[in-house]
Amino acid sequence: MRILVLHGPNLNLLGSREPGLYGSFSLEQINVELRRRADGYGAALSCVQSNQEGVLVDQIQLARGEFDGILINAGAYTHTSIALRDALLAVALPYVELHLSNVHAREQFRHNSYLADKAIGVICGFGATSYFLALDGMVAHLSAKTQ
Repeated sequence: MRILVLHGPNLNLLGSREPGLYGSFSLEQINVELRRRADGYGAALSCVQSNQEGVLVDQIQLARGEFDGILINAGAYTHTSIALRDALLAVALPYVELHLSNVHAREQFRHNSYLADKAIGVICGFGATSYFLALDGMVAHLSAKTQ
């Protein structure tokens, strides 16, 4: 089982960026814990962060044939990027959309997601735990497909 984790714009600032909203975990701390949990499932995990939409699109396209699923925190691109949506649909891999904050309790423009309707699930509002719940959900989904 191979899972790609994509972190979108500004997530490289986690731990110092608005900790009251996004928590005190750094991106590296999240990645370390994700890898530890993935190891427990016998899953391989690759984590990529980019502030550039095109880099994220490239990573999604490269995932076809290399990964079984994608966890994506597209950050602000969630609400603006048809390109990310099209890439995810083109590679036809299951994906989970996730967010650290509860986007539905924030500004109105954050309530819209170009990714959610095609995701196998959406997790938001649990801080760093959103990543771990997304991993659990993806592993359960992929495991059910192989049974």
